[in-house]
Amino acid sequence: MTVLKKEKNREKLMAVRRENNVKFTVTSIATPLETPSKQCGFSWWTILCVMTGSTVGISLGLLCCIYVATLHENDLWFSNIKEVEREISFRTECGLYYSYYKQMLKAPSIQQGLYELIHDNTTESKRTINILQRMNIYQEVFLSILYRILPIQTYLEPIYFYIYTVFALQTVYVIALFITSWLLSDSWLAGALSGVWYILNRVDTTRVEFTISLRENWSIPFFALQVAAITCYLRPQLKPIHQRVILWLVFVSTFCFCLTWQFNQFVLLVQALIIFTLDCLDFLTTEQVVSLYLMQVLSLLLVWLLQFCNSMILGSLVLSFIVSALFIKHFQTGLKTGGFVIRVGKLALHTLLVLTLTFTINYSAKKILQLKSDEHIFKFIKAKFGFGATRDFDASLYLCEEAFGLLPLDTFERLAGTVLLYPYLCTLSVLFILLLLVALSNLSTNGSGQASKEKEDRTFRMRPDVAYNLLHTVFFGLLAFSTMRMKYLWTGHMCPFAAFGVCGKEVWSLYLRVLHCNTKTMQSHALPPSQSLEFYDPDTVELMEWIRLKTPKRAVFAGSMQLLAGIKLCTGRVLTNHPHYEDQALRERTRQVYQIYARQSAEEVHKVLCSVGADYIVLEDSICYERRHSRGCRLRDLLDLANGHIMDGPGENEPDLILATHPRFCEAIKTDMTPYSTLFTRVFKNKTFHVYKLKKLKKKNKAENGP
Repeated sequence: MTVLKKEKNREKLMAVRRENNVKFTVTSIATPLETPSKQCGFSWWTILCVMTGSTVGISLGLLCCIYVATLHENDLWFSNIKEVEREISFRTECGLYYSYYKQMLKAPSIQQGLYELIHDNTTESKRTINILQRMNIYQEVFLSILYRILPIQTYLEPIYFYIYTVFALQTVYVIALFITSWLLSDSWLAGALSGVWYILNRVDTTRVEFTISLRENWSIPFFALQVAAITCYLRPQLKPIHQRVILWLVFVSTFCFCLTWQFNQFVLLVQALIIFTLDCLDFLTTEQVVSLYLMQVLSLLLVWLLQFCNSMILGSLVLSFIVSALFIKHFQTGLKTGGFVIRVGKLALHTLLVLTLTFTINYSAKKILQLKSDEHIFKFIKAKFGFGATRDFDASLYLCEEAFGLLPLDTFERLAGTVLLYPYLCTLSVLFILLLLVALSNLSTNGSGQASKEKEDRTFRMRPDVAYNLLHTVFFGLLAFSTMRMKYLWTGHMCPFAAFGVCGKEVWSLYLRVLHCNTKTMQSHALPPSQSLEFYDPDTVELMEWIRLKTPKRAVFAGSMQLLAGIKLCTGRVLTNHPHYEDQALRERTRQVYQIYARQSAEEVHKVLCSVGADYIVLEDSICYERRHSRGCRLRDLLDLANGHIMDGPGENEPDLILATHPRFCEAIKTDMTPYSTLFTRVFKNKTFHVYKLKKLKKKNKAENGP
């Protein structure tokens, strides 16, 4: 009997164990994306996996760095060209930013260099401006100081120290993408795949090898680090001490991102909208929402202090939005209670109140601060999305640039060619459907304890870190569709997101449960070959050499923004205007200087140029006879429209435009006829550029005017 009882007890115990195992298996399959995969202890296997993954991630980052450096060398033959040619290769605003690095190195001391930046009188003639306040150039300041104090001057030229630093940030970028996909999928194989995809899609994920100094090449790696830190912060079951450490990483990376790019406020606004959406749909806790908002605010305020209280930051939409969201959230305590219809109604009211308060605060702040620095951006956005045509010169400059147009369709052909697009779209579609299901389920609960228990028993759930990355790729994808230049914020994140879809076992369980689809074999693609080319721009080199040798060091030059940035870098001469466009007074001055390409009289142009202190003007045939843009988008057309004149060439004109009474200045001045020869003297000419010196008119004294 005793033996039989023991046998029966053993059978009951085994049955219970089998039942528990079945329940566990069913629950695991039925709750995809609920929690990370099983956390293993600090065993030798775990340590080996971490070390292997870290080694692979760092190796891929270094590979990317070496790859873009090699492309840069092959494209320009950089190590074999003259210093002036190297500097000319920093096109447009890139040259302007690099000139401050060069200026700091040439200063007698670090203190003197900083003083000259804070009291700069060479960037805008007849004006003394604070470069550290107006522009995001702390990275150039930091690098110049680092170069001066490190014992590397004897074997590393300053220009190489600069470009190698920017290329090294690509290592940081790839490692950040690697970490993000590793955190999402709990597999370093996903990180490896994301790194490989980033390198394969270099044409669409970065342009660092030919626009080295652009602010985005400094800042986007830090933004990717911030996304990785947020992903880690939102992981379930993270200990409080780990949360605090990760929040500090979020703050540091956000601060570095904001300090290095003037467009930080617009990027953070999109991110704040993502956090707001996740909060409304009940994916994040109040503590997480408030913490992430505060990290953004603290970063912006610290940058505001370092930029000598730059009013553009205080007048930013993102600050107004965060203040409004936190204020309304504090007083709407019952936002997440009630049934589905009641909650949706509360959320609609909540969103309306936040947006209304945002625009009220932003409008008031700009009025109080008399802020007009970013008004051209809002004019551009208004015209771009069809809220009325504009003749505004500044907004039209953006509208006519390809970089600010819609995303070209050939982008998707290239992304499909490296087998990135297909897994990305599959992952996006499946997870977006899941997000909608979970959001509807969240809104159907009333926030009570019973509702919380119901959440735990759901069939479908989504981790907050996955939800954040999903909305991140959706929001920044929409931004990229609307403005091609912003695609680099999206395409880089596509890589870890698609890699998560390929390597994340929870996603595959969703594929099988929801779509019942089969796996597809990925095709490998080799790195695109690079050709050995050489920098060749003899006309610009000749111009720079002539300016450096034949003009006074304090001579003031007027011309196009892009060319003047190169003149400042290569010759150190004083400028009338430059490409950093985030100042209302500078934009007005640029429009005045650009009258050299409009239909204006010689006397009027001379008067304008003298008012800004110009000694020389540089005319470019590529602008005067521009064919790159279509009619209506050529620079001369934009100037004609702004002046109310009929445009050149066949085509329709608006009825209120009139025929100009003067010929186009850049064409007429080449005739050397009166009054052009009276007011200007040509002092340099080659196939591309024409330089004219302004003749200073003698003022008549009282004796001459007397009877």
